[in-house]
Formats: sequence, C-alpha cells, structure tokens
Amino acid sequence: MTDAKNSQSQAEMPLVEHLLELRNRLLKMVLAVLICFAAIYPFANELYLLISQPLRDLLPAGQTMIATDVTSPFFAPLKLALVLAVFAAIPIILYQLWSFIAPGLYAHEKRLAFPLLFTSIILFYLGAAFAYFVVFPLVFGFFTAIGPEGVVELPDISSYLNFVLKMFFAFGVAFEIPIATILLILTGATTPQNLAAKRPYIVVGCFVIGMLLTPPDIISQTLLAVPMWLLFELGIIFGYLAQRNKPDTEDAPES
Repeated sequence: MTDAKNSQSQAEMPLVEHLLELRNRLLKMVLAVLICFAAIYPFANELYLLISQPLRDLLPAGQTMIATDVTSPFFAPLKLALVLAVFAAIPIILYQLWSFIAPGLYAHEKRLAFPLLFTSIILFYLGAAFAYFVVFPLVFGFFTAIGPEGVVELPDISSYLNFVLKMFFAFGVAFEIPIATILLILTGATTPQNLAAKRPYIVVGCFVIGMLLTPPDIISQTLLAVPMWLLFELGIIFGYLAQRNKPDTEDAPES
C-alpha cells in the first residue's frame, strides 16, 4: 500500500512541476504586457491620431471624426494602448511558450521550430503593416467615395478602432498561412502534393474567409484573399524544402 502511494506521488510530481512552470510563464507574459502598456499608454492619444490618419486624410475638408459616447475619448485610446501592448509583447509571449515546450522537442524539431517561431512573429507584423499601408487607404478611399451626395461623414472613434483592430488581426493571422502549411507538412498531417491538388478549394476558401473577415466590399475581400492564396503557395514551396530536409530517423529529446 505504501509503495503504491509513493508510486502515485512520483507520477503526480512531474505534472505539478509542469503546471507551476506554466503558471510562471503565464505570469511573465502578463508582466510583459503590463510593462508595454505602461510605456505605451502616455502616448495613447498620439497613437490614435496615427492609426486614424488613413481615414482622416480622406475625409472632406471641414469634416472630422466624432465621439458618440461620452466615455469614448477615454476608452478608445485606452483600448488601443492595451492592444498595442499585446502586439508589442508578442515576441516575449512566444518566447515564453517556446521555453515551455522546447525541453520536450527532438533536436531536429528545435532546429526547425525556432526559425518558424521567429518567422511567425515577422509575418504577423508584416500582415498588420500591409493592412495599414495598403488596405486602409484603398478601403477608406472606396467608402468615402461612394457615399450619397449631401451625407456628412463623421466616423465614430470607437467604431473606427474596432474596425481597424479587426483588420489588423485578420491580416496578421492570414500572413501566418505559410507557417501553418509547413507545420501540417512536417507533422505528417498532409503532404505538399495533397495541398497542391486541393488548390482550387483553397482559393475559394480564401475568398470565403476574406468575405467573413472584411467589410462587405470586393476591394477589401480581394486584398485579403489574394495574399492568403499567395502565402499558401509560398507555404507549399517551403513545405517541399522542409520535407526534403526532414530526417528519416528521430533522435531523443534534449533535456
């Protein structure tokens, strides 16, 4: 009976240690976000002006953005600062996740995982930058040009913020498609040949996702769907290369 209890205690200890380590990693992630928020919040109003610049540049002379809620002038910049803090802390967040899972990976998996992790960060930021510099001017130009004559355009600051954050997230995640494609190939869930054979369905799926994640206009839908398709093709190319370099035998996980 005593031996059984000791054996059960030894079996539970690794789980408890993993949970404690996970808690510590999560606390570090939260701390990183809070530090970034403390550094960003004093500039929240200036950052809101910067992020709203693509729309304000296209408004007719004499028209500007408004706040329809009495609390919007405070909460809109606050929300923006918090989201930007999460974006800024993404490298630290992903590093903490990497540090948590790395001990259980094989050596060749570590050699592949770290470049994929680094690339995923860069791709997410590139997606957000693509939305700001390419998509926003085209979409807002389209919206401001098709309005009925005599209608005064006074965009609400909270509605605008919700819109641009949704677009940032949509394009940031869409730009992760090459990473997802490579991971599917490396884990054996599919092959580059199978993905290439399903290309017509992928193209249709990209336009469906573009329709769901963007406003109901063909410009923004196309601006999301086409990069998604091109990034999928890029993922297949790198998937071929990764599959070719994948070891036939697996070594033991590093401690």
